[in-house]
Amino acid sequence: MRTVIAIVFVCLVAALTLCAVTARRSSKSSAASVSLLLFALIPPMVGNLIIISSTQATLSILGCYIYFLGMDLVMFALLHFTIDYCGLSWRPPWVKWVFYGLLLADVVQMLANLVTHHAFVMEELTVGGASYFRFVPLAGQTIHRVVDYAIFLAVLIIFLYFTLRAPRVYRERYAVILLAMVVAGLWQTFYIFSRTPIDRSMIGFAVFGLMVFYFALYYRPMRLLDRMLANIASEMPEALCFFDAKDRCIWTNRPARALLNLKGQELERATERIVDLFGAPGTFPVQKTCDGRSYILDRRSLTDGKDNVVGSFLSIRDNTEEQQALQKERYNATHDDLTGLYNREFFYERTRDMLDAHPDREHLAIFVDVSEFKMVNDVFGTAFGDHALKTIAEWIKKDLSGDAVYGRLAGDTFGACIPVEDFHPARIEEDLSRFVVVDGPLEHLILIHLGVYAINEPELEVSVMFDRAHMALLTIKEDYQIHIAYYDDAMRESVLWNQHISSQLHEALETRQIVPYLQPIVNGGGRVVGAEALVRWNHPTDGFLSPAQFIPVFEKNGMIADVDRYMWRRAAEILAGWKAEGVDLFVSVNISPKDFFFMDVAETLKSIVKEYDVDPGKMRVEITETMMMSNVENRMRILATLKEAGFCVEMDDFGSGYSSLNLLKDMPVDVLKIDMMFLNESRNDNKAQTILHNIISLSSALGISALTEGVETRSQYQMLSAMGCNLFQGYYFARPMPVEDFERFRREHRPGAKPE
Repeated sequence: MRTVIAIVFVCLVAALTLCAVTARRSSKSSAASVSLLLFALIPPMVGNLIIISSTQATLSILGCYIYFLGMDLVMFALLHFTIDYCGLSWRPPWVKWVFYGLLLADVVQMLANLVTHHAFVMEELTVGGASYFRFVPLAGQTIHRVVDYAIFLAVLIIFLYFTLRAPRVYRERYAVILLAMVVAGLWQTFYIFSRTPIDRSMIGFAVFGLMVFYFALYYRPMRLLDRMLANIASEMPEALCFFDAKDRCIWTNRPARALLNLKGQELERATERIVDLFGAPGTFPVQKTCDGRSYILDRRSLTDGKDNVVGSFLSIRDNTEEQQALQKERYNATHDDLTGLYNREFFYERTRDMLDAHPDREHLAIFVDVSEFKMVNDVFGTAFGDHALKTIAEWIKKDLSGDAVYGRLAGDTFGACIPVEDFHPARIEEDLSRFVVVDGPLEHLILIHLGVYAINEPELEVSVMFDRAHMALLTIKEDYQIHIAYYDDAMRESVLWNQHISSQLHEALETRQIVPYLQPIVNGGGRVVGAEALVRWNHPTDGFLSPAQFIPVFEKNGMIADVDRYMWRRAAEILAGWKAEGVDLFVSVNISPKDFFFMDVAETLKSIVKEYDVDPGKMRVEITETMMMSNVENRMRILATLKEAGFCVEMDDFGSGYSSLNLLKDMPVDVLKIDMMFLNESRNDNKAQTILHNIISLSSALGISALTEGVETRSQYQMLSAMGCNLFQGYYFARPMPVEDFERFRREHRPGAKPE
């Protein structure tokens, strides 16, 4: 019997040692205190093992000391584990030292038994035919038991408190340890009072330690956890249905019962109701709609520890709000906030889809433009302007309907792609001829133009298609009678031509393909006194290009500034050559309105005449009346700077506008170039002659020279001379010519005679 118990003790000591080492390596928060408790249980187990196995009094006494002192160590470790496991702290701190002090005092008095023999003595018994020594408790042993039992009872009270007060999911973790301690304590108490020969109660403490190891570090209260999860699942907003391995519904939560209209225990109808509401789901997860609500259905399999399928569960989540928010987000990303039409990017995408879906069908790209919309906003306010845009959008949706797609391209421009057969230009012209927007007391006639491009190259970028439709509007800009313009091949050729010459300008300037032509300017006696430098282009492949073929293009794209700067340098070069020959002539050069945006005109001209060392008075600068219509103060300041630098300023096309006289009183002008419009078919027009005569007289009175351009006949020349005009330019004298021809012309020309 003693041998069997000894073997049991050895096995338990080994188990405690293994668990203590394992706990020490664990990362759990309570692992250290568990490991300490397990290590603390080993000494009393070893002491009992010595007592059980020993047949000698001395060895048995040693076992008793190891056992008793080990129990003090167990109480110390049990206190530490309880505080840690229950999440407590020593409050107030002196309580800890009371318990530790009692344990320390007990250790001292038990060790004093070596001298005083007040705690226990040994008695010899015969057990199983062999000698066995057990201790006889005395007063000191009673003190030892009181101290240990007091601490043990305090620990029991703490665990009992947490067992009763903890939430149900945590109650089991305290209750199991409490029960193990109660069993071990009762077993120990039974041994004390029964005085059985061999103490087996430490087996209970060892088992308690092993249970602490398992429950503190590994055990999960599955039954209560399952119950808690069931409660949580019942309260979840998702509808949940659980099925067994044979696909029979075995449990549903409250939302599922409400959604599937299940009453009582009608679980067998769950599958039928799911199919009735959502149809056969097919693959999961899946989005379904029912009664105007959106749901996500997802089914997952449940497996055991060996990956065997033991059932499944279906979750049905109402995501209507999410879908609505997603749809709103998608709508906002693809639609214009104000009009509700597609925005430009999505409109282009939908147009491409439409063209790809119907490759054999003819379509039109329509660019809708509102003329002078900024004025509408300025006069009537942005609220009226927004109302006007919404009204136009509604008209587009109504009139350009059928299979059309339409969108808002920018602020006051719209686009539509429509099959040819759905486009009705006569009706549209009628609608747009009286397109009045009314907003309360406010109303205004809105001018709308449509540019139409017949899509004959569907592989083009959609943006290019609408650029072509936009280009068509150039032919009816500000036209109140015609509202629809069509893109044609001539426009395309114009665009290609513009791109062609624009791409070659830089090389043309470097290789001097751009050349100055000089048209003579003569005085009243017919003597050449100067020339106007006019630009021409000797293109290596396209031949001789007149200014009308490229100047308007460069005026539009701003490249005219490069051309003008180049012509100024060529004029200065000509003047430098004349200066070297002793020729006293001037050259007039033109300034474009765009020049002021791309350079400092005054500084550029001054640097050029300085570079070529020519008299600025010999380089006359021509400005147009229309150029002075905008940014007047700045332009006046620039002209004044040129005058101060010695340049002679000419006003070209005088009389072609309506504000020349108003500007004339303030402008620092040296020469008026009178527009030839006064001479066209007006030789017998007394009013025209009177106007000419007064302009020439006015210029003379102001100290300004008058130069009439466009003189084509001798009678015109004589009439202007009689009026007092002293400078002339026109085909009567000479056409514009290359510089070499001009040199020959000025040498051969005889004063007072028309050159042959």
